[in-house]
Amino acid sequence: MDWKLELVAIPVSDVDRAKEFYVEKVGFNADHDHRVSDDIRFVQITPPGSACSIAFGVGIVDSVPGSVKGLQIVVSDVKAARAELVERGVEVSEVEEHPWGLFVHFADPDGNGWSLQQLPAWR
Repeated sequence: MDWKLELVAIPVSDVDRAKEFYVEKVGFNADHDHRVSDDIRFVQITPPGSACSIAFGVGIVDSVPGSVKGLQIVVSDVKAARAELVERGVEVSEVEEHPWGLFVHFADPDGNGWSLQQLPAWR
């Protein structure tokens, strides 16, 4: 039996600001933005090529905005991904080199933390 992670919810304080950041600056695809009621708004975005989406909104999670750390996306070329983020106005770290890959880090406006990893050639 396959177990597929398909959705990760993150807490944000301003849904429109988060949507603009992830879609316009980071370059994720906007899949859904649906207001179910006054208490529930569901926004779903997906990184290009990913089978797993990210959700945020109103009434989605009760975690503190900015409290999610360690979200990781694997890319084929971390230097090119970094350059794209910088060009789009995202504050991103310098490239870090480790035996387990190359990494850059950034955060959304609330402080939810992301890493981009380029896997090592030996993998």
